[in-house]
Amino acid sequence: MGDSPVLDPCSRIWCFREQEGSLSKLLRRRWEAASDSGLSRRDRRGCEYQAYVPDRLVGRRFRLDGSVAADVAEAEVAIASFSNAAAVLADTEAVARLLLRAESVASSHIEGLVVGGRRLLRAEAARAMGAAVGDVTAEEVLGNIEAMSWAVEFLSSAAQVTVEELLEVHRRLLAGTRHAEHAGQIRTVQNWIGGSSFNPCTAVFVPAPPEHIRALLEDLCAFVADDDLPAVAQAAIAHAQFETIHPFVDGNGRTGRALIQVILRRRGLAPRVLPPVSLVLATWSSSYIDGLTATRYRGRADSTAAHEGTNRWIALFAAACRRAVGDAAAFEEQIERIEERWRAALGRVRTGSAVQLLLGVLPGAPIVSVTGAAELIRRSFQATNQAMTRLEAAGVVRQVNVGRRNRAYEATDVIDAFTDLERQLVS
Repeated sequence: MGDSPVLDPCSRIWCFREQEGSLSKLLRRRWEAASDSGLSRRDRRGCEYQAYVPDRLVGRRFRLDGSVAADVAEAEVAIASFSNAAAVLADTEAVARLLLRAESVASSHIEGLVVGGRRLLRAEAARAMGAAVGDVTAEEVLGNIEAMSWAVEFLSSAAQVTVEELLEVHRRLLAGTRHAEHAGQIRTVQNWIGGSSFNPCTAVFVPAPPEHIRALLEDLCAFVADDDLPAVAQAAIAHAQFETIHPFVDGNGRTGRALIQVILRRRGLAPRVLPPVSLVLATWSSSYIDGLTATRYRGRADSTAAHEGTNRWIALFAAACRRAVGDAAAFEEQIERIEERWRAALGRVRTGSAVQLLLGVLPGAPIVSVTGAAELIRRSFQATNQAMTRLEAAGVVRQVNVGRRNRAYEATDVIDAFTDLERQLVS
């Protein structure tokens, strides 16, 4: 698509192809008053409101200021270096699984779904054993993990991300939740952010009306297939556009943050380990919201407001990526130290034994039954059970009950490390 980016040494700006006449707009609409006498006067009133329809992305001109381009380049080097360094680790997959959980927990936290690390991991173990989870919030976060895992695995290698595939991510996210009836469905009603739950009269932001959504999502998918922009800038812009479109009744933020990881993986920046960007955005919640809002300019795409708002958001997003890599690297080092302590406590461990194999999978499955562990390491139940007994004697794991009758083993050190990472959400 278009020409490759060129650096103008005079303006110090990265330039990309421009589409003439691009214009975001506000549509004036009327909200009819509700007749429900059970509502307050504020909630049942009618009003005029304005819905925001953003510019299309395909063919639009983006200019990254020199400092922002440098921020993006540093973020990309950090992400790629961490992912490449992870390739030499024996437990890369295990660490990647925990970081994916941390990303999902943080993404859910932003939407008000708060669940602690141990509580989530026990719910996940209960589900794996076929037991009732009995925890509505944990179920929703587990749905986020499932949706993000599927998105990263399948969409990252797809020839092109389609609207239907975005709907599948959303379907997996909401399946089995209280919003299941809306799963995988583009909204057919007007939604809004802030203000009353019953009308958009005092809303902070009103996204595009339903009839505009399909075309906007098709444009977004075409933009994701392009590679003119640096990957971090592309992920930032795509995420902001998705949140601006707000195509679903519920689950917009979590689906939009899964799209970030899809783009980073598709562009080859994070082929092995994903940076937990949502962990940082959750701690920077006010700046995160302000950054997204800054991209919702009015008027032409080549206006000063459009340029400054987009650059402000991309710079913040790049900083979040760099911080996420730092957090992930620190977490990976903590897991390495835990494994060193385990090996010291165990003494000699035979290569290829069930004990050695369990040491490799426990960071990724810190609460697991003997049956589940046997499946992970592909050893018999008896061999795995004997290995678990040895690990328990060395203080690597301890027995816990999951649900009413299910016995499992818990690697407490890993769960504590995961919880420490999760605590950064409120630090």
